[in-house]
Amino acid sequence: MNRPVEERRAVGNAAEFGRVAVILGGLSSEREVSLDTGAAVLAALTERSVDAHAWDPAQQPMRDFANAGFDRAWIALHGPGGEDGALQGLLQWLEVPYTGSGVMASAVAMDKARSKHLFRAAGIPTPDYAVVSSREEASRAAHKLGLPLVTKPVGEGSSVGMAKVFDRAALDDAVDLALRYGDEAIVETCITGAEYTVGVLQGRALPSIRIETPRVFYDYRAKYESERTEYICPGTDSAAAEAVYAKLALAAFAELGCSGWGRVDFMTGQDDQPLVLEVNTVPGMTSHSLVPMAARQDGIEFDELCWRILETSMAADEHRAMAEVSASGA
Repeated sequence: MNRPVEERRAVGNAAEFGRVAVILGGLSSEREVSLDTGAAVLAALTERSVDAHAWDPAQQPMRDFANAGFDRAWIALHGPGGEDGALQGLLQWLEVPYTGSGVMASAVAMDKARSKHLFRAAGIPTPDYAVVSSREEASRAAHKLGLPLVTKPVGEGSSVGMAKVFDRAALDDAVDLALRYGDEAIVETCITGAEYTVGVLQGRALPSIRIETPRVFYDYRAKYESERTEYICPGTDSAAAEAVYAKLALAAFAELGCSGWGRVDFMTGQDDQPLVLEVNTVPGMTSHSLVPMAARQDGIEFDELCWRILETSMAADEHRAMAEVSASGA
């Protein structure tokens, strides 16, 4: 399916944004990362004279949000409740424009199983996988896919509940861990090779990043705590290779219906074939985060990046208004 290329809707004056809620924290397993993201975003927007204020649903119930007088929202909530379409749906009903992807795209991107089904149907390369809900199903998947494997929850981010399985003896515990976070888990072929990520901003792919970690894989500690994780940006050594990753990132992003900004993660095996793992619709914006790193390589400093992401709420608002006009027949 051919989709229109997303374009930037530039804003020149902070007053155009009105009163902005930076929604952060929440109750998911990624609360601490979300608090860090939200604090960094809030400081950057305030520095640029945006009338921005923190809103933590764990401390300020969303039922009070409708009367709080916000004109739009910068979504900094990671994980379930903030990244899975629930918050987006609430804001849409309240007619409060928000950053990033809409309800359906957020829900599908958060669901790793459904995302991979769509990637496979669209011909977007992704590691072989099975969706399981028990130890027995995982055992059958392991027999079919072979070892090593990666197990992970269907609906979590930041590598929460994820494990690498090198022998059958470790499979049950790994599956049990993944199933703590939901009724289904992904069992996926483990790709031995390099890990890459590509940020997407307002219809453009940012420079790739290659991630090198001494840990077994790029897990929660490697992402947010370790000082030994290395990032190489651009992650490839040629314009042609960058173009391959950019094309695949934009294709995966579009296939899930995502918009505004996000990040696409890859594993690349010994054959140099990039395989799409997943799309993140609310990536981290902490000191260790990848989208700010790629944006900086592209000449976009952190405060400008936060501003540009806030601009995506303006573009989404206009798209919704156009859809309403079309639906009314005007």
